[in-house]
Amino acid sequence: MTVWWLGAVEVVGRVPPETTQRAVGYPALFVLVALGALVPVIPTGALVSSAAVVAFHQRTLPLGVLVVIGVAALAAFTGDLALYWLGQRGVRSRGGSRLLESLRRRAAPERLERARVRLEEHGVLVLVLSRLVPAGRIPVMLACLLGGLPLRRFARGDAPACLAWAATYGLIGILGGSLFSEPWKGVAAAVALTVLISSGPAVWRRFGDGRGTGREG
Repeated sequence: MTVWWLGAVEVVGRVPPETTQRAVGYPALFVLVALGALVPVIPTGALVSSAAVVAFHQRTLPLGVLVVIGVAALAAFTGDLALYWLGQRGVRSRGGSRLLESLRRRAAPERLERARVRLEEHGVLVLVLSRLVPAGRIPVMLACLLGGLPLRRFARGDAPACLAWAATYGLIGILGGSLFSEPWKGVAAAVALTVLISSGPAVWRRFGDGRGTGREG
């Protein structure tokens, strides 16, 4: 038993740090991004960008970044399908569900109406844009739920949307990694950029509303 334990320790000690990081990092990235599709408090874009920065600085480029993008896209797709399936159950139930009400609270009525109109005009192609626009995913998903869009059709539109989303934030990570020689600086830059992108529309709307109020006064 002691010989086996010493042999295991010796094998683990020979594993390169990059391999260990990938073995732990990829599953963790998948779980966190999938949960982020269900729980909006997890900054999934920043996670993907940070993972891309780390992969950029490893010796597996470009394969490492492509794997990060693939894992993130699959995780986002899995989370979206789970959320949509749960939302469908709420729509079909008589009294609705807490999840469906939560989705309604997260989507402003005017944004939901715009999403419904765009969905009628352009179909599931709107899903691709909704994934790239900050806070655009939930209104479009809710419009799909209330419009009775089948899960299979939603999945066909959501798959390329998740891939485009993961590729976008992966490219942000590559940009951050290329600007700095130290990975932590690249991660900080990528996170700052993703936060700026995600908060930009809300700041613009607030600034626009305040400017409109000033004109009226």
